[in-house]
Amino acid sequence: MWQSSPPGSIYDYIRAASFSIGPDGLIEQWSRRAAGLFGVAADEALGKDPVEAFMPGELRRDGHRRIGEVLDGKEWTGLVPFRMPGESALNGLAEIYVMPSETSTGERAAVCIVVDVRALRGIETDLAASQAIFGQSPFGFVLFGTDFTVVRANQRFATVFGGRADDHRGRTVHDYLAGTEADRLAATLSRVLKTGESVTDLQLVGTAPGEPERRHWSMNLYRVHSGSGRPIGIAGLATDVTRRHIAARDAASARRNLALLNEASARIGNSLDLETTARELLDVAVPGFCDLASVDLYQALLTGEEAPPGSWSSLRQESVGGSAELRRVAFASAVSDAMPDVLPDAASGHGQGHGPDGDASRVQPAAGPPALGAVHRYPFNSPCAIALRTGHVEDVPGDDRGFVQSTFAVPMVAHDTVVGLVQFSRTKGSEPFGERDRALATELAARAAVCIDNARLYRREHERALILQRSLLPPGDPEAAGLDIACRYLPGNTATEVGGDWFDVIELPGHRTALVVGDVMGRGLRAAVAMGELRTAVRTLALLDLEPAEVLSALDEVARGLGTPGGSTSSDGLGGAQWPSRAAHKSREADLSEVYLATCIYAVYDPVTRRCTFANAGHLPPVVVEPGEPALLLDVPPGMPLGVGGEPFEEVEVELKEGALLALYTDGLVESRDHPLDEGLEALRGALVEPAPLLEDVCDRVLSTLDTRHGEDDIALLMARIQGLPTEAVGDWRLPREPRSVGRARELARGQLLAWDLDDLVDTTELLVSELVTNALRYGEGEIRLRLLRDRTLVCEVWDAGLVQPRRRRARDTDEGGRGLQLVGLLSAAWGSRRTPRGKTVWFELPLPDGRPAAERTVEELLSMF
Repeated sequence: MWQSSPPGSIYDYIRAASFSIGPDGLIEQWSRRAAGLFGVAADEALGKDPVEAFMPGELRRDGHRRIGEVLDGKEWTGLVPFRMPGESALNGLAEIYVMPSETSTGERAAVCIVVDVRALRGIETDLAASQAIFGQSPFGFVLFGTDFTVVRANQRFATVFGGRADDHRGRTVHDYLAGTEADRLAATLSRVLKTGESVTDLQLVGTAPGEPERRHWSMNLYRVHSGSGRPIGIAGLATDVTRRHIAARDAASARRNLALLNEASARIGNSLDLETTARELLDVAVPGFCDLASVDLYQALLTGEEAPPGSWSSLRQESVGGSAELRRVAFASAVSDAMPDVLPDAASGHGQGHGPDGDASRVQPAAGPPALGAVHRYPFNSPCAIALRTGHVEDVPGDDRGFVQSTFAVPMVAHDTVVGLVQFSRTKGSEPFGERDRALATELAARAAVCIDNARLYRREHERALILQRSLLPPGDPEAAGLDIACRYLPGNTATEVGGDWFDVIELPGHRTALVVGDVMGRGLRAAVAMGELRTAVRTLALLDLEPAEVLSALDEVARGLGTPGGSTSSDGLGGAQWPSRAAHKSREADLSEVYLATCIYAVYDPVTRRCTFANAGHLPPVVVEPGEPALLLDVPPGMPLGVGGEPFEEVEVELKEGALLALYTDGLVESRDHPLDEGLEALRGALVEPAPLLEDVCDRVLSTLDTRHGEDDIALLMARIQGLPTEAVGDWRLPREPRSVGRARELARGQLLAWDLDDLVDTTELLVSELVTNALRYGEGEIRLRLLRDRTLVCEVWDAGLVQPRRRRARDTDEGGRGLQLVGLLSAAWGSRRTPRGKTVWFELPLPDGRPAAERTVEELLSMF
C-alpha cells in the first residue's frame, strides 16, 4: 500500500536528504530536503560542481578524485564537513552515500544520500538514554497501545508479574487484576486515551502470581503521541505502595485508637452507676472498635458485698467448677439488630446461668451465651474463666456458624482487682484483631474497670451514708397524740445525702410529744456523725422527762465534751432578738472544733392543754400560723449554740389554738448567698399564709416557693398541726389523802372505761390504779390526782406532792408486800415516773383492745410476781 510519509516521520528526526550528479560531474537534481539541510536553494545548486560548491579548498582535489571513481562505477561512503545554514564555520558533518547510476542514454551518473551525522548521534543518544531509563527503572513501566494491550513492559514490571518483559506483549489489564479493579483500570485507560488528561496516584489492589497477600499499587497514566501529535498509546508508571499503605493504615489505626481513648476518657465514668458505666464502655467500643461487645460484672459486686470475688487471692481459690457468678449487664451490636446470642459461646457451650432473680441453687447449664441480665458462670477451662483468673487477655474461638471471626475476652482490672469481663468481637467482613487492637482493648477495659470500681466504692459509701442518715431520722411518718405531723429532709450534699441537720419527734409520758430540730455546724459525713451523737443524747434526755431548758443545758454539756467550743452572736434586727451569726458559726471548711457546735430548738407539746413549751439554743424562731391569722415568728429567746456554754436557757410556754400550724426548720430553708436571712424568713411567712388542708401539701408548697435547690446547706422542715385531745377523751379527778380514796379511784376508773367502751381493760386498770394510789398514800404527800387519757393508747397518771421517786424491787418470799410495781411492770405496756413542779407523777400505759383475745401469761411472768 502506498502512502505519503506524514510530517514527523523518522526522516525528519535523522535529517536525511538526496541529490544526483550527472555524467559531467555537475549537480543534476537537488531535493528539497537537501535545500533544507545545506541551506542552498535548488536554483543555486543545479549545474554546479558539488566539490567546488560545498567542499573546502584543501579537500577539493581528493573530492574530484572520488567523484571520478564513482562515475567509473565505484560506490563511496564518507564523512564530509559542511557549513550549516546561517553559520560561517564548518560546523556540520554529513555522512554521504554516493552510488553509481546510469542515465536513460546509458551514461554513468551518481545518486547521493546525505545524513546529518550530528542529528543521527543525537537520536542514538536519546535511544540509549530511553533504553537505560526504561530498562533500569526501579518502577514498573508499561506501554499500552490504542487497543489497550501491552506494547512494551520493562523488566521491573515483569519481575512482579512473572516471565520476561517480552512475554507481556499483547496482554490486557484483566491478565493482571481481577474483577472490579481490572474494570476500573480499563475505564481509566479509555478515559486517558480519549481526553488526554493524565491520571496520577490511581490506587489499585491485587495479588502478584504466587503470593497470597494483597498488594497495593499507585499508578500514573498519560497519553503518548507521535512526532506529529497523533496518539499512539498510554504509558503507565506503577509503584508498589504496599508498605506505605500498611504504614498509613497503622497510622490511621493509631489515630483511631487515640481518638477512641480520648472518647473513652470523656464518655466513660460520667455517672457513678455500675450498669451505666458498662453501657458507656460499649457506646465507645461499638462500632468504633468492634461489631459486638458485652460486659459481665461479678454478681457479688452488684449486690454490694464487701469483698469482691475478683481480687487476686480469691481468684486463685475459685473452685474447679468454674468462675464466680457474673451477671451480664450490657450488650451492644452494630450488626443489624443482632441479639446477644450471636456472640461466640466463650464458655464453649458448657456455661451455667440462671435468671436475674439470682437463685444460685437453680443454676442450670446454659445452651448458649447468657442473655442480658442473666447470672451465669464460665467453665473453669474456658477462655473467659482463664482471663478472669490470670488477668490477661484471651482469644476466644469464633462461632460454628462463621458469623464471628475474632473475639477478645478482656478482664476488667482495677487496683489489682478483677471486677468483671468485657468481650469484643468482630464479624466476618471486618478486619481481624491485631496486636494493636489487643493493647487498645486492654486499655479500654482498664479505664472502664477503674470507673466501675469507683462506682462500686461510691455506692458502698453512699449506702453507708444513707444507712447512717436514715438511722438518725425518725422512721416513716412520725405520729403523735394531738398532732398531725409532716416533715422533709434535703441534704445539701447530693453526692452523699448526709448532713448535720436533723429533726425528731419523741413520745413522752402522758401523750405529750417532744419536737426537736437541730443543725450541726459544717456539712457532710463529719457533721452527720456529730448530729447522730447529739440526737441520741436528746432522745436520752427527753426520756428522762426533763424540762426543755434542762434538756438543752444537759445537751450543751454533752456538746462541750465532744469538741472545742467557739462562736459568737450578732443581731439581725428581728425584734431585737439575738440570732447566731452564720458567718461566725457555719464555715464551709469547718474544722474539728466547729463540727460540734450546733443550734437546736426543743419543744414539748401537751395535747390535753394544747400548751407548748419552747427552749432555744441559738436556733431560728419557730413559725406559728393560727386559723385566719398571718404567720408569726414566736419570740423565743435564742440563747447560745450548743457547745458554747456559760449561759442558761430560757423557756417560753405558748397556748396554741385548735388547728394552728407550727413550723420548725433549719437555716438552709431561709438563707443562702442570693438573699439575706430577713428576706428568707419573710418568704417563709408568705408561703404559710393560707395553709392547705393536707400538711404534706403545705411542706411541698414551702419547698417549691422558697428556692431550696441551691445546694448550699442541709434543710430540715418539721410541721405540726395542732389537734388537742377532746374533753371526752380525758378523765381528771382529785382525791383526798385518805384510805377510802383507793376504792374511789377504782370506781372512777371503772366508770370512765365503761363510758369509753373499754370493758376489756377494766380489771387490769382497776388493779394497777389501786396499786399506784396506794403507793401515793403510803409514800407520797398532799392531795392525790388521778387522770386517764385515751388516744392511741390508754394512759393512767397518779399525781401527788411527794418528791420520792418509786423504785421497783424484788420482794422476798417472806415479804407481805412490795410487789405492786412488779404488777404494774408486768401488766402494763410501759410505766414510769417523772418530776413535776409540785411533786411527781407515776404513770402506766395500756394498749387499746383490737378485738383479739389477750395473750396468756407465761409461767415465768407469773412467778416473777412472787
